[in-house]
Amino acid sequence: MREIQNSAVRRGARVAGAGAAAAVAIGLLSTGAANADTFVPLPDGQKAAPGVTVTRTGEHAVVSPSLAANGAGRVVWVSGIATADVTDTPDGTVGPDNGPVNQAGSNNSSTHGASQISTGYIVGCQVSIGEDAVSAGISGSLSLNGGSLGGSIGVNLGPGQVHFVQIDYKDILKAGTYSVEYRDAEIQIQGCAGYAQARAYTVVEIIGDHYSKTTLYGQPFSIG
Repeated sequence: MREIQNSAVRRGARVAGAGAAAAVAIGLLSTGAANADTFVPLPDGQKAAPGVTVTRTGEHAVVSPSLAANGAGRVVWVSGIATADVTDTPDGTVGPDNGPVNQAGSNNSSTHGASQISTGYIVGCQVSIGEDAVSAGISGSLSLNGGSLGGSIGVNLGPGQVHFVQIDYKDILKAGTYSVEYRDAEIQIQGCAGYAQARAYTVVEIIGDHYSKTTLYGQPFSIG
Protein backbone atom coordinates (compact mmCIF):
# COMPACT_ATOMS: atom_id res chain seq x y z
CA MET A 1 0.00 0.00 0.00
CA ARG A 2 2.82 2.35 0.90
CA GLU A 3 4.54 1.61 -2.44
CA ILE A 4 1.35 2.45 -4.35
CA GLN A 5 0.99 5.76 -2.48
CA ASN A 6 4.65 6.69 -3.08
CA SER A 7 4.30 5.88 -6.77
CA ALA A 8 1.23 8.11 -7.02
CA VAL A 9 3.05 10.93 -5.26
CA ARG A 10 6.00 10.62 -7.64
CA ARG A 11 3.70 10.68 -10.68
CA GLY A 12 1.91 13.74 -9.28
CA ALA A 13 5.22 15.51 -8.65
CA ARG A 14 6.37 14.83 -12.22
CA VAL A 15 3.13 16.24 -13.64
CA ALA A 16 3.29 19.29 -11.37
CA GLY A 17 6.94 19.84 -12.28
CA ALA A 18 6.14 19.64 -16.00
CA GLY A 19 3.30 22.13 -15.52
CA ALA A 20 5.59 24.55 -13.67
CA ALA A 21 8.24 24.27 -16.40
CA ALA A 22 5.63 24.98 -19.07
CA ALA A 23 4.40 28.00 -17.14
CA VAL A 24 7.94 29.38 -16.83
CA ALA A 25 8.59 28.82 -20.55
CA ILE A 26 5.38 30.61 -21.52
CA GLY A 27 6.20 33.48 -19.19
CA LEU A 28 9.66 33.92 -20.70
CA LEU A 29 8.27 33.83 -24.21
CA SER A 30 5.66 36.45 -23.35
CA THR A 31 8.26 38.69 -21.76
CA GLY A 32 10.54 38.33 -24.77
CA ALA A 33 7.76 39.15 -27.21
CA ALA A 34 6.78 42.27 -25.32
CA ASN A 35 10.31 43.52 -24.66
CA ALA A 36 12.38 42.20 -27.57
CA ASP A 37 15.74 43.90 -28.02
CA THR A 38 17.39 44.16 -31.43
CA PHE A 39 21.19 44.05 -31.63
CA VAL A 40 22.57 46.09 -34.55
CA PRO A 41 26.25 45.54 -35.47
CA LEU A 42 27.76 48.51 -37.31
CA PRO A 43 30.90 48.73 -39.47
CA ASP A 44 34.13 50.54 -38.61
CA GLY A 45 34.98 53.71 -40.50
CA GLN A 46 37.89 56.04 -41.18
CA LYS A 47 38.43 59.43 -42.79
CA ALA A 48 41.73 61.20 -43.40
CA ALA A 49 42.17 64.96 -43.77
CA PRO A 50 45.16 67.33 -43.56
CA GLY A 51 46.58 67.06 -40.03
CA VAL A 52 44.11 64.45 -38.74
CA THR A 53 42.81 60.92 -39.25
CA VAL A 54 39.42 60.10 -37.71
CA THR A 55 38.36 56.51 -37.01
CA ARG A 56 35.40 54.76 -35.41
CA THR A 57 35.64 51.16 -34.19
CA GLY A 58 33.55 48.68 -32.23
CA GLU A 59 30.28 50.46 -32.89
CA HIS A 60 26.97 48.71 -32.20
CA ALA A 61 23.47 49.54 -31.00
CA VAL A 62 20.74 47.77 -29.04
CA VAL A 63 17.22 48.97 -29.88
CA SER A 64 14.27 48.44 -27.50
CA PRO A 65 10.63 49.51 -27.35
CA SER A 66 9.93 52.29 -24.88
CA LEU A 67 8.63 51.25 -21.48
CA ALA A 68 5.83 53.77 -22.07
CA ALA A 69 4.46 51.36 -24.72
CA ASN A 70 2.71 54.20 -26.52
CA GLY A 71 3.96 53.48 -30.03
CA ALA A 72 5.74 56.85 -30.21
CA GLY A 73 8.80 56.01 -28.14
CA ARG A 74 11.81 53.76 -28.28
CA VAL A 75 15.17 53.42 -26.57
CA VAL A 76 18.59 52.76 -28.09
CA TRP A 77 21.84 51.94 -26.29
CA VAL A 78 24.90 52.81 -28.37
CA SER A 79 28.55 51.83 -27.99
CA GLY A 80 31.73 52.63 -29.88
CA ILE A 81 35.19 54.20 -29.87
CA ALA A 82 35.92 57.45 -31.77
CA THR A 83 39.60 58.31 -32.25
CA ALA A 84 41.43 61.31 -33.69
CA ASP A 85 45.10 60.98 -34.63
CA VAL A 86 46.14 64.65 -34.79
CA THR A 87 49.51 65.47 -36.33
CA ASP A 88 49.17 69.23 -36.72
CA THR A 89 47.32 71.70 -34.49
CA PRO A 90 48.22 74.95 -32.75
CA ASP A 91 48.35 74.82 -28.96
CA GLY A 92 44.86 75.73 -27.76
CA THR A 93 43.41 77.41 -24.71
CA VAL A 94 39.88 76.45 -23.74
CA GLY A 95 37.67 79.52 -23.49
CA PRO A 96 33.98 80.39 -23.70
CA ASP A 97 31.96 79.18 -26.66
CA ASN A 98 31.73 81.69 -29.48
CA GLY A 99 28.25 80.63 -30.50
CA PRO A 100 25.07 82.52 -29.59
CA VAL A 101 24.93 83.36 -25.88
CA ASN A 102 28.11 81.34 -25.28
CA GLN A 103 26.51 78.16 -26.55
CA ALA A 104 28.03 75.62 -28.91
CA GLY A 105 28.03 76.43 -32.61
CA SER A 106 25.58 74.99 -35.12
CA ASN A 107 25.70 71.34 -36.21
CA ASN A 108 27.85 70.48 -33.19
CA SER A 109 30.72 72.87 -33.81
CA SER A 110 32.63 73.80 -30.68
CA THR A 111 34.28 77.14 -31.63
CA HIS A 112 35.57 77.61 -28.09
CA GLY A 113 39.28 78.27 -28.46
CA ALA A 114 40.75 74.76 -28.73
CA SER A 115 40.75 71.92 -31.22
CA GLN A 116 38.26 69.24 -30.28
CA ILE A 117 36.91 65.76 -31.04
CA SER A 118 33.17 65.37 -30.52
CA THR A 119 31.05 62.29 -31.15
CA GLY A 120 27.35 61.49 -31.04
CA TYR A 121 24.37 60.55 -33.17
CA ILE A 122 22.08 62.19 -35.69
CA VAL A 123 18.52 61.09 -34.89
CA GLY A 124 15.63 61.72 -37.26
CA CYS A 125 11.89 61.04 -37.29
CA GLN A 126 10.40 60.16 -40.69
CA VAL A 127 13.50 61.63 -42.32
CA SER A 128 16.09 59.74 -44.34
CA ILE A 129 19.59 60.45 -43.06
CA GLY A 130 21.43 58.46 -45.71
CA GLU A 131 24.34 59.60 -47.86
CA ASP A 132 22.19 61.80 -50.12
CA ALA A 133 20.78 63.74 -47.17
CA VAL A 134 24.22 64.25 -45.61
CA SER A 135 25.87 65.39 -48.85
CA ALA A 136 23.00 67.80 -49.55
CA GLY A 137 22.88 69.10 -45.99
CA ILE A 138 20.28 67.61 -43.67
CA SER A 139 17.08 69.62 -43.78
CA GLY A 140 14.31 69.86 -41.25
CA SER A 141 14.40 71.11 -37.69
CA LEU A 142 17.98 70.81 -36.37
CA SER A 143 19.02 71.14 -32.76
CA LEU A 144 21.78 69.92 -30.46
CA ASN A 145 21.07 67.79 -27.42
CA GLY A 146 24.08 67.54 -25.11
CA GLY A 147 24.55 64.45 -23.03
CA SER A 148 27.07 62.62 -20.91
CA LEU A 149 28.25 59.07 -20.40
CA GLY A 150 26.69 59.01 -16.96
CA GLY A 151 23.00 59.29 -17.81
CA SER A 152 20.22 58.95 -20.32
CA ILE A 153 19.67 61.50 -23.10
CA GLY A 154 16.04 62.31 -23.86
CA VAL A 155 15.02 63.49 -27.34
CA ASN A 156 11.55 64.66 -28.37
CA LEU A 157 11.08 64.33 -32.12
CA GLY A 158 8.20 65.25 -34.38
CA PRO A 159 7.78 64.20 -38.04
CA GLY A 160 10.52 65.69 -40.20
CA GLN A 161 12.72 66.71 -37.27
CA VAL A 162 16.41 65.91 -36.87
CA HIS A 163 18.52 66.26 -33.71
CA PHE A 164 22.26 66.09 -33.18
CA VAL A 165 22.73 64.15 -29.92
CA GLN A 166 26.19 64.65 -28.47
CA ILE A 167 27.50 61.70 -26.47
CA ASP A 168 30.82 63.17 -25.35
CA TYR A 169 33.82 65.25 -26.44
CA LYS A 170 37.47 65.84 -25.65
CA ASP A 171 39.55 68.98 -26.09
CA ILE A 172 42.73 68.70 -28.17
CA LEU A 173 45.40 71.05 -26.81
CA LYS A 174 48.36 69.68 -28.79
CA ALA A 175 49.19 67.06 -31.41
CA GLY A 176 48.58 63.44 -30.37
CA THR A 177 46.01 60.65 -30.32
CA TYR A 178 42.68 61.32 -28.60
CA SER A 179 39.85 58.84 -28.06
CA VAL A 180 36.29 59.02 -26.81
CA GLU A 181 34.94 55.63 -25.76
CA TYR A 182 31.30 55.09 -24.85
CA ARG A 183 29.46 51.92 -23.86
CA ASP A 184 25.68 51.49 -23.64
CA ALA A 185 24.99 55.23 -23.74
CA GLU A 186 21.20 55.50 -23.57
CA ILE A 187 19.16 57.67 -25.93
CA GLN A 188 15.40 57.83 -25.35
CA ILE A 189 13.28 58.97 -28.29
CA GLN A 190 9.73 60.18 -27.64
CA GLY A 191 7.03 61.73 -29.78
CA CYS A 192 7.93 59.99 -33.05
CA ALA A 193 4.96 57.88 -34.13
CA GLY A 194 6.55 57.07 -37.51
CA TYR A 195 9.81 55.40 -38.38
CA ALA A 196 13.04 56.71 -36.88
CA GLN A 197 16.66 56.49 -37.97
CA ALA A 198 20.02 57.24 -36.42
CA ARG A 199 23.63 57.37 -37.54
CA ALA A 200 26.86 58.15 -35.72
CA TYR A 201 28.96 61.23 -36.36
CA THR A 202 32.42 62.18 -35.17
CA VAL A 203 33.62 65.74 -35.70
CA VAL A 204 37.23 66.89 -35.32
CA GLU A 205 37.83 70.65 -35.44
CA ILE A 206 41.36 72.02 -35.82
CA ILE A 207 41.81 75.67 -34.86
CA GLY A 208 44.29 78.14 -36.27
CA ASP A 209 44.86 80.08 -39.46
CA HIS A 210 43.99 76.97 -41.47
CA TYR A 211 40.84 75.98 -39.61
CA SER A 212 39.39 72.64 -40.62
CA LYS A 213 36.40 70.55 -39.66
CA THR A 214 36.47 66.84 -40.49
CA THR A 215 33.32 64.75 -40.05
CA LEU A 216 33.14 60.96 -40.13
CA TYR A 217 29.63 59.53 -40.41
CA GLY A 218 28.57 56.02 -39.49
CA GLN A 219 26.13 53.71 -41.20
CA PRO A 220 22.45 54.67 -40.78
CA PHE A 221 20.31 52.20 -38.86
CA SER A 222 16.65 51.87 -37.97
CA ILE A 223 15.48 52.49 -34.42
CA GLY A 224 11.92 51.35 -35.05
